[in-house]
Amino acid sequence: MSDNSPKRTPLYDLHVELGGKMVDFAGWEMPVQYPMGIMGEHKHCREKAALFDVSHMGQVILRGDNVGEKLEALCPQAYATLKPGKARYGFFTNEDGGIMDDLIVANAGDYFFVVVNAALRHQDIPHMQANLDGVEVTEIFDRALVAVQGPKAEDVVGDLCPAARELNFMETTLDEINGIECRISRLGYTGEDGYEISIPEDKAIEVSRAFLAHEDCEPAGLGARDSLRLESGLCLYGNDIDQSTSPIEASLAWAIQKRRKEEGGFPGAARVQKELAEGAARRLVGIKPDGRAPARQGVEVQCLEGNTIGQITSGSFGPTVGGPVAMGYVSAGHGTAGEKVNLIIRGKAQPAEIVALPFVKQNYKR
Repeated sequence: MSDNSPKRTPLYDLHVELGGKMVDFAGWEMPVQYPMGIMGEHKHCREKAALFDVSHMGQVILRGDNVGEKLEALCPQAYATLKPGKARYGFFTNEDGGIMDDLIVANAGDYFFVVVNAALRHQDIPHMQANLDGVEVTEIFDRALVAVQGPKAEDVVGDLCPAARELNFMETTLDEINGIECRISRLGYTGEDGYEISIPEDKAIEVSRAFLAHEDCEPAGLGARDSLRLESGLCLYGNDIDQSTSPIEASLAWAIQKRRKEEGGFPGAARVQKELAEGAARRLVGIKPDGRAPARQGVEVQCLEGNTIGQITSGSFGPTVGGPVAMGYVSAGHGTAGEKVNLIIRGKAQPAEIVALPFVKQNYKR
C-alpha cells in the first residue's frame, strides 16, 4: 500500500468477514455499516449491545511527575485532582479560547492514559510533547480500541470479566479478558452504558469475537455511531466544535470544573471566563425539523422574521426519535426550547423547532 492509502486497524479482517462496508475515514479503512444496516445497528445498540471498532483513535500514555497538574496548563479541566481509576472528558483550548480537540483523560495510577481523535493525533501529540515539561508522551501503536455499548454491555463484557461490572461511569481498570490483559473503561460515545476496551493488537480479533459470541451483541459501524451520538447530544469534533468554537458556545461549561472556572490558568481563559460571566455570542442547541427530511451540516437557520440566526453543524435521521434530528449554533437572544425557526433547505424554508438536548436520555451507570 502506498503511504497515502488508508491505514487498517487490527480488526480489518474481521470487518470484511462480517460483511462490513469499508470506507476511508480520517485516513483509516473503517466499516460504515454491516449487513444489518445503520437503522438496525442503531436500534440494537439502544436495546441490547453493539461492538464498534474505534482503533483509529489515538491512544497516548503520559508518564512523569504531576502529570495532572501539568495538563491543567493546556486544558480547562481539573486533572490535578483526578483520582486513580477515574476518567474525565476534556479538551485542549487555544489562545483564543477555541477548542483544539476533545479527549478522554484517565488516571491509570502510575501513568495517565489519554484518547484523542483520529484526525488530530498529529496535532495533539506534538502539542503535549512541546508543552508538558518533564512528561514522557508516548503514542501506543500496538493496541486496538473497541467499544461495547448498550444496556446489555455490562453482561457482554462482565460475563468475560466480572470486574467490569463493578466499574461506574468514567472509571477505568486493567484486567484480563480470556487471559489477555486489557484496559477497560466504562464510558463511550452513544449515550448508552458501555465500555471502551484497549486490547493488544494481536489479540483484538479474539477478544472481539468473544464479545460478539454473546447473543445480545452485534457489530455496528460509523453510521450508527454518528446517529447514536447525535441523538445523545454529543459533539463531533470538526462538525459541532472546532478551533473557533469556545466551550461556552458549545454548551460544554459542565465539563469545566468550578476551580478551573474561577482560577483560569489555561489557554484562552480570558474569553472563557468572560463568556461564563456575560454569556456567549452564540450557542449550540438541539433542532428538530418538522417532517421527515434531515437537515445536514451547513443548512442556514432563520428566525420566523427571515433573518439568519445560525446554522446546522450536525444532522441526520434519528432512528430512536423516529424523525430527523440536528444540532447547530444560534445567536444570543435565540435558542430557547420551543422556539420555532426555519431551515433553508435547497432554497426553501422548512419549519423546525429548537429543543433541549439530548434528544434521547443518556443511560450511564453512575
